Amino acid sequence: MTPTDPVPRTDPATRPADVTTSAGRSRAGARPPAVLLLPAAVAAVFALLPLGYLAVRSLERGPAFAWDVVADERTAQLLGRSLALAAVVVLACLLLGVSLAWLTVRTDLPGARAWSVLVTLPLAVPSYVAAFAWLSAFPGLEGFAGAAVALTLVSFPYVYLPVTAALRGTDPAQEEVSRSLGHGPLTTFLRVTLPQLRPAAAGGAVLVALYVLSDFGAVSLMRYDTFTRGIYTSYRASFDRTPAAALSIVLVVMTIALVAAEARTRGRAGHARTGTGTARPAVPAALGPWRTPALAWCGAVTAISVLTPLATLGYWLAVGNSATWDPGSLLDTAGTTLAVAAAGAALTTLLALPVGVIAARHRGRTATLLEQSAYAGHALPGITVALSLVFFAVRYAEPIYQELPLLVCAYAVLFLPVAVASTRAAVLQSPPVLEDLARSLGRSPLRVLREVTVPLAAPGVAAGAALTFVVCMKELPATLLLRPTGMDTLATRLWTETGTGSFAAAAPYAAALILLAAIPSYLLGRHRT
Repeated sequence: MTPTDPVPRTDPATRPADVTTSAGRSRAGARPPAVLLLPAAVAAVFALLPLGYLAVRSLERGPAFAWDVVADERTAQLLGRSLALAAVVVLACLLLGVSLAWLTVRTDLPGARAWSVLVTLPLAVPSYVAAFAWLSAFPGLEGFAGAAVALTLVSFPYVYLPVTAALRGTDPAQEEVSRSLGHGPLTTFLRVTLPQLRPAAAGGAVLVALYVLSDFGAVSLMRYDTFTRGIYTSYRASFDRTPAAALSIVLVVMTIALVAAEARTRGRAGHARTGTGTARPAVPAALGPWRTPALAWCGAVTAISVLTPLATLGYWLAVGNSATWDPGSLLDTAGTTLAVAAAGAALTTLLALPVGVIAARHRGRTATLLEQSAYAGHALPGITVALSLVFFAVRYAEPIYQELPLLVCAYAVLFLPVAVASTRAAVLQSPPVLEDLARSLGRSPLRVLREVTVPLAAPGVAAGAALTFVVCMKELPATLLLRPTGMDTLATRLWTETGTGSFAAAAPYAAALILLAAIPSYLLGRHRT
């Protein structure tokens, strides 16, 4: 075909299976090349390792022993405590997230944009840092109340963000019709607006519940026993790992049941707008005499979730001196944290690259299986992933037991979904026709990947690596179990100092952790805007 020849039209019914569609994905039947398939398979096996460990370890002493652990009264207590904590935190987050979203999006609240930024800042604060700040300020807060407060104040943005997006994308016509029929703002909100927000709020609530069930740092510092703390205690108290594995199985079942229940609540009801185009902006509701209480509400939430922890850290930094904390030790620990997080982000990004490319460019059972396998570790708490890698290292790779490579592998298993999602989105945004052109010129799949796919997707892949770097820095339970002897990160040092009540000594590590995590988070925000 010469350059002047017309481009042949391809009917969807006769289009070959390996032709890429305009959405950037290959049609079903296109098999991924071996240069992608083999490393993606390695990444999938890597991610599935914790599930295999749980299946083998929990049944190692027979189903009867595993059942005795699961049916034990202590397990029932942990189940009740975990579910109670998750329920309270979810309800509190729904109240905070939905109310703040409505105020900042649908009302004439003064400074709405500034408030919308301030109420998302708690996402940058690890749960154990928030627990440390509140526990040091109010020592009597420990236990259920302390864990609920700390987890709520770092989790409510998970509800606020999707509800905000839903409010901005929802056409206000139904609300206007309700008001035209004589219904007041409150009735309209409860009968019209709130049902439209249910999917977004339910999705955010599930994220909050999963976060609470998998949290280890806050409940440990608050000395409140949940499944994650029970698993850690069982692991440390005995050489027999079977009870810890059995408890982990219960936690996994709870997670699956929670996600399934959320999907069931969605039902088949439609919540999307009909027609095309963007939603017409809603006319902001006038707060009138409620403006002052609304400002007070936003200010109170910001104060207790952001300003109070920062003020507490500032106080302990002012109280501390060379007798309570060593600047040299702080710098060494910060350097170690950066190095370990960088290694974890590098390995995670490397494993995620072939999976993300396959997920973006290919369809079929193989591509679906590889992508879903990569997300397996995301449903498990860090302590369970750590236990699985300890089991694997002791039996099959003893030289790396309690060595840095094992900790880096744990980061990769835990945070592989973060990098896969970013890589997939970046590859989807790059035009697949350039890859087709490179192949038509005789380039091998490896050269196409190296010279076309990766350079085009590089900004998105780098953003995923930066996000992975942040979450690796903040990870606590896996780091506690797998770190080499004598090695500390900012998270583990903070946990150790707080556990002994040395708040002045812990404050520099908490402040350094927030500062280091804020830098890549800020760069990510600039990149996305």
